[in-house]
Amino acid sequence: MRQLRGQERVITGNRQTSWAFADAFVAEDEALHWARDRAREAGLRSVSAGTGAALRLLAAAADAKAVAEIGTGTGVSGIHLLHGMRPDGVLTTVDTEPEMQQFAKQAFRAAGFAGNRARFIPGRALDVLPRLADGGYDLVFCDGDRLECLDYLEEALRLLRPGGLVCFEGVFANGRTVDSAAQPAEVLRLRELLRTVRESTVLQSSLLPVGDGLLCAVNRGG
Repeated sequence: MRQLRGQERVITGNRQTSWAFADAFVAEDEALHWARDRAREAGLRSVSAGTGAALRLLAAAADAKAVAEIGTGTGVSGIHLLHGMRPDGVLTTVDTEPEMQQFAKQAFRAAGFAGNRARFIPGRALDVLPRLADGGYDLVFCDGDRLECLDYLEEALRLLRPGGLVCFEGVFANGRTVDSAAQPAEVLRLRELLRTVRESTVLQSSLLPVGDGLLCAVNRGG
């Protein structure tokens, strides 16, 4: 038994090292570092480099021309999404804090993206999303209020074309989602989101262990 515990420690250590290596696999440029610095100064949480790389890959795989983002922040996830999108693609990004969107605009410019590549809409996501076109988006990325995640899913299914992707960041909630201890309402809502996506008959899903957990699903509905 003592030997088994030692082996478990080695396996766990190797896994953590591998995850750290994977998270840093795609190098980030100066514009991304600048956006991350602004987020830290504002006390905002940014997607990890590994999550950003996954979003970039998914946008490229979907050949995305239209992407909707809930939670602009200072532009970290937006830069990754834009790098993966088609050269003529437009990112529509929504946030309740217009001052953060100003940082994102600067970051997008520093990353080399033209002003017409992004549409910034200030406001609460559930007020803005109903105004966006049905079936008009290739990917919807959700990094907003966790208490509203099920509402985001409902809106995303309306916004996505058949074959489009919806992604939710932060579904591990720093390990609280799988912790058996009593949890706050936002964690309980994340658990409900995970069950809903997994059991859906119109979504093909996967939970990626990057950053703080990236839940992804393809809309198979017609």
